[in-house]
Amino acid sequence: MRKGDPVYRFSRAIYKEIASEIVEDQHACNCHANHERVLRACEAAVERLATDRHYFARPARTLFHDIRAYFPMSAQPRVLRVIERYLECADVFLRSQPQNGYDLYGNPLQCRASTRKGTACQRMPLPHNGYCPSHQHLAETEELAEAALAA
Repeated sequence: MRKGDPVYRFSRAIYKEIASEIVEDQHACNCHANHERVLRACEAAVERLATDRHYFARPARTLFHDIRAYFPMSAQPRVLRVIERYLECADVFLRSQPQNGYDLYGNPLQCRASTRKGTACQRMPLPHNGYCPSHQHLAETEELAEAALAA
């Protein structure tokens, strides 16, 4: 992740807003170890949102779970709200980016499905669900499963 990347900006914005609440371990050798851990977790969550959005169902919940131990109980509701707000903005931004067959880092996009032989499908996915036209039925199955979980 480079400084000019939009992904970098979102992860740094999350970190900057919650950094003042981070509690450091007084017995640790590195006095900023928890700050580094929180920053790396923010970067990893936003990068995964950018590269693996279809398999990252609850990014805010995952990030909060990863870093909540570094905050006092009184600060955790605010930290969760900050994470939810910035990750929602990041998701909206990432969805608005033209794909042209490549992800944000220039890697070619591939269908999320596997072939009958067990290898990854090499066809270009449709932007709305990550499956190629041949595997659209898998997206419908996922939607039914999500609706059943919600009920």
